[in-house]
Parts: sequence; structure tokens; C-alpha cells
Amino acid sequence: MGALGMVMLVATTAVACSSTNSTTNTTTAGSNGTGRPPPPASAFSDHTGITSTQVKVGNVATLAVGGLFKGAQVGTQAYAAYVNSTGGVNGRRIVVDAGDDNFTGATNKQATQNAVSNDFASVGSFSLQDSFGGVVLAQNPGFPDVSVKLDLHTGKLPNVYSAVPAAGGWQEGPLQYFKAKFPQEIGAVGTLISNLPSAQPGWNGEKYVMDQLGYKILYVGQVAVTQSDFTQNVITMKNDGVKLLVIDQLPENYAAPLIQAMTQQNFHPITILGAAAYSNLLVNAAGGPSAVNGDYLSQNSSLYLGGDATTIPAVATFLHWVDMVSPGFRVDLFTLYGWLSAELFAQAFANAGTNPSRGSELQALDKVTSFNGNNIIATTYPVTRDLSNCYLLGQVVSGNFQRLDDPPPTGSTNGYRCNYQYVKPPGT
Repeated sequence: MGALGMVMLVATTAVACSSTNSTTNTTTAGSNGTGRPPPPASAFSDHTGITSTQVKVGNVATLAVGGLFKGAQVGTQAYAAYVNSTGGVNGRRIVVDAGDDNFTGATNKQATQNAVSNDFASVGSFSLQDSFGGVVLAQNPGFPDVSVKLDLHTGKLPNVYSAVPAAGGWQEGPLQYFKAKFPQEIGAVGTLISNLPSAQPGWNGEKYVMDQLGYKILYVGQVAVTQSDFTQNVITMKNDGVKLLVIDQLPENYAAPLIQAMTQQNFHPITILGAAAYSNLLVNAAGGPSAVNGDYLSQNSSLYLGGDATTIPAVATFLHWVDMVSPGFRVDLFTLYGWLSAELFAQAFANAGTNPSRGSELQALDKVTSFNGNNIIATTYPVTRDLSNCYLLGQVVSGNFQRLDDPPPTGSTNGYRCNYQYVKPPGT
């Protein structure tokens, strides 16, 4: 459970997905100003893992530590099942070749090499050890990898396309919203982040925007991977006079015991949660609705756990097919990552030609410069690895996450607030 602290950076960035109805801009690979080189010539004659009736894609996830990232495989398999139910992509079924890296770097590297040798592409992979597989991806620039990456170097490889780009900055809009709503409280801010390097870039981006807007940070707690007791953190924040607690860097399994400790210490600051804490498990794990009611939520996706299922059809489709492939599975952020990655792959594959190659898939990926996944997420830009300025605000009411001051999904911004800018610190 503690290993989830290592994914705080990715878990709090925007999420993106594609579909056949997503907004798409067409350009020529390698000449669109993205900085990505064209695929190697040999990739256009490489048809590994593909037949006239199917395309086989690899998926390497960490299933150790209690099925840590099983959601990444379930989400990928769910989207494959959805596409296959419609006849596949241009008549080819997507077959997911799933593997477990067992939470070890050597196994991740070997599983990635197996995918390069046997599969057409890697899709929806998610692992704490992805830097090891990144070595293989760097050595095989003609092999498409459409996955969310934790390792920043791997994520910048020219053959890697992420539906959740790690852009290194932060949306200004949510922080402007809370500044206007709580002008006094922003002068006494507390936060907790992981003490691991993967969390630091996300926090650097957020802190930069906070500083620019006049937030005064009184306390920054460093959370160890194994930490489960937050009593001392809470006592320190209470003594420091923290009035606004920003924990949008914390996953649910850390946010919940923190909230429990806050209740025990009678410490009740205004609390802002993020995408990683948006979970069906949070409310009960934190002590019930009374412990969480009133807390705010800021993220770049819809309420995909079900809150938006009646207003955003893509949410209902996602939940339906996850339940079809894994009945009763508890959807999490990593399930969404797998689904989104498979959508991005499939959208490009549909435009990769009648005799698709790894090279034509990479070329097609380079043409999907923006998408919104039928509004299950706010628009992002995977080719340039950038995020939009759009976001969603929510609040816990009667133990349920609800939208807060957001435009309707039928409006021009598809249910997202798109004011202010996405800001990157200088040098990012």
C-alpha cells in the first residue's frame, strides 16, 4: 500500500484520452514543431505482433504488493473488449499480452524486451520500475509505447506517447478560485508530499504558482513511503496555525489516515484534495462522511467513478466495460490510465493504414495532437507533452463527490473550467 506514494506526481497531473470522436489535428510526423524525430525507416517494414485479424499489444504492470497497479491492466483490457465488441479497429481485434514485473527493475526490463520481440506496441503499462524498461525503449525507437510513465526521462523518449503528459507546471485556475474564496486562509497554508524524487516536480510546479499568487506556505511535510500515522504532522500544523491544507499530492491511502488524525486532534482546516485521493475508498477509510464532508477536490478529469455517468456518456461506457472484464473491480486512477492509453493507441491505429507497421503507428500517433475523450477528461496535448488550462472542481457532500461551480457538460467547455493559464516554472 505504501508504494503508492511513489506515484504522486503522475496521480495529480491532468488525465487525457482519445476516441474516434476526439478533436484531432493532422500534421506530418517530425515536421509539426513538436521536436519529435520521424520514426526510423526500418519501423515501416516492422509488422511484429500483427495479423489480418488481430493486433497484439504488450502491457507491463506491477501486480505485486497486493495487486498494486492491476487497474492499469484491467483498464487496458476493458477498452480492448469495448473496441472488439464493435468489430475491432479496421477489422483487427486488440489482444492484450499482459505481464507482471513483480515490482523489480530487472523483470520490468525483461518484460519490456519481451513486448518488443513479440508485440506490436506496448499499451497501458504502468510500473514503479519503468525506468528499467525505458532503457529497452530507448534502444528500440521504432517500437511504439503508449503508456503513462513515472520516469521523466522515459516519458520524453520520441517513441513514448502518454495520455497523461507530465508537463511540470500547474493550472492557475484552481488556485485563483481558492484565493478568491479564502483570501485570509491562503496566508497560512500547509501541505504534505512524498519524500521521493518522483513527487518533487509536481510540487515544484504547484508551489511556483502558489508563490506567484501570494499563498504563504507555513508547513511542508515529507511523507515516507511506509508512513501510516500522521499524528505528529497534524500536531505541528495545528501549532503552526495552518488554516488551508492542500493535499492534492497525496493518494487516498495517505490522505485517509491523515484525515483520521486531523479528526482525532480536532484540527479542521479547509482541505483541498487531488486526483489521487479521488477514490471510492476515501470516505470510509477516513472515518466516514463527517470526517470528509466539505473537503474540496481539484482535478483534470470528470467524476469518472460514477458522479458524471448520466451526463457524460464516456464515463458510463468506461464503467460498464471495466465491470464486463473484471466484475466488481474497484475502479481507480490507474484503471483510467489503462483505458486512456488504449484509446490513444486505437485512435492512431485506425489511421495507420491498411497494412499497419510500427512506423505507421508512430506516424499516426504524431498526428493526434489533441483530444478530449468525449469529455471524460479535459483536453490535453500528448504529442507536445502539454496540458490545457482546464480543470474540474468538486466537493464532498453527504459522503459523495459532487461538482462545484463547474459549467455544464453540454456547454462550450464540456463541463470544465478553462480560465487562467497552465503555468510552468522558468526552465521547466
